[in-house]
Parts: sequence; structure tokens; C-alpha cells
Amino acid sequence: MPVWTLFGLGRGLATTPWPGKQDAAVQPGVLGLPRYQSDRCDEDCRVCAEACLPGAMDVKDGKLLLDYGKCIGCQLCTEVCPNEVLTKSQDWAFGVRERKDLVWAEALASPAARELKNGIRRHFKRSLHIRHVDAGSCNGCESELQALNNPFYNLHRLGIFFTPSPRFADLLLVTGSVTYAMRGPLQETWNAMPEPRWVMATGTCAVSGGVTGGGYACGHGLEGILPVDLYLPGCPPNPSAIIHALLLLLHRAGQRVSGGRYAG
Repeated sequence: MPVWTLFGLGRGLATTPWPGKQDAAVQPGVLGLPRYQSDRCDEDCRVCAEACLPGAMDVKDGKLLLDYGKCIGCQLCTEVCPNEVLTKSQDWAFGVRERKDLVWAEALASPAARELKNGIRRHFKRSLHIRHVDAGSCNGCESELQALNNPFYNLHRLGIFFTPSPRFADLLLVTGSVTYAMRGPLQETWNAMPEPRWVMATGTCAVSGGVTGGGYACGHGLEGILPVDLYLPGCPPNPSAIIHALLLLLHRAGQRVSGGRYAG
């Protein structure tokens, strides 16, 4: 008997109530991206920047610059920081519509969310079909995507489906650092999709290139290749984060990060 059948018989309804119940502990104990408390930061301290593997941090004019679009959640910065400026958190829902919202800003901007292209809510209401393309991933993101269709997350209950053909897809979901070898197939997939169509950069590699960005095999993710409508960092983003980002695209969930700050 499949393990999910046994789980269902023992627990009753196995599917998570989230996002219907936003306060549910969807990913208990799972660390997200670090929180940054700028008021504790010593001027010109470079300890965290020097420890950051993907180069998500830098110091300019004595101030720390933090780009969540490059962060892989390795937690090294939280371990070496002498003043607890960077602390561990369970902030995983980092889907944003604008790339700049993943970069820390001193002033928290709160612009009205723009209507995606031709009004996605009007076009799709409660349904969305996704074509996924692995453009050079380590398969970490793919493992999380596969979990979306298991009985616990049950993505279909939200009216969201994966399709094998780009001709039936509304959203192109891209994972991986977008290697030079995959640019052609990726562009062909995009060209085959009917209008209106959208692009979602899923995982830090697709957002910024990740730890391999700028190497001999790839550039910096989807930057300059396709018009991105949604950015979701994480190495990898967990299933709950992916669901939140998809609902954000459909205007069925609010954006939780602006100016690099997590609003809760």
C-alpha cells in the first residue's frame, strides 16, 4: 500500500489547509532566507560579505548591501555575524513581481502592485497551466516541484496544472542558471506559447545565476533573455513558497517582500 494512502487513513484528510489558513505551519522547522537588522550593523564590517558564497552581500559606503535574489539560504552569514545583524528565520515566501524588491532598500517603498500585462485575473480567474523548463538546474528545484502534485500539497485543488506542451501553457516556469546550451530550447518554448503568456524565474539560479552565475557555461539566470514577471529565490524554494508565488501571479495572494524587507 502506498505510504500516502496509509498516511491518509491514519490522519484523515492529508492535504494541507494552506493557503486557505495562512497561519498554518506549512513548513515547520524549515529555515528560510536570513533576516537583516540594519541598526545593529557596524560600519565597514565585511565579515558576512566575505563569508557569502554566492556574493549576495557587499559593503558600499560603509553600508551592507543585501540581494535576496542571489541568496541561497546557506546560513553562513548568520553564523559569522558578530552582532546578530543577520539572523535565521522561516521567511520562505519571497515571490516578488519586481527584481528590485529582492534588494535591501533603506526606505521601505510600498508602490501599488501593477496589473500584470493584460490583466491576468480577468484572463485566468482560478486556472493556470504551467510549462516547466529545466535550464541547467541541479535538480533541487525539480524535487520541490514534484512535491506540488503529491496529496499533501495537491496543487490541482488550486486550479493550477502542469502541461507537457508549451502550446497549452500560460506560464513558463524556468529553473536553473540558464546555460548557453539551453538558451535555444528555452527561446523555442517561449515562442511556442500563445499570448498572453508569463515567465517565472524559480530558484536563485534562475533569478541571478546562483553560485555558477557568470561562469564559463552560463550568464546570470534569465537576466536579458526573457521578460520575467515573477522572481522566486531560494536554493531551492520549498513547495509552499512556490505555491505562494503562483498565487501572487494570479493576484490571489499578496506580495510579502518589498525593498528587500519581509512584511510577514
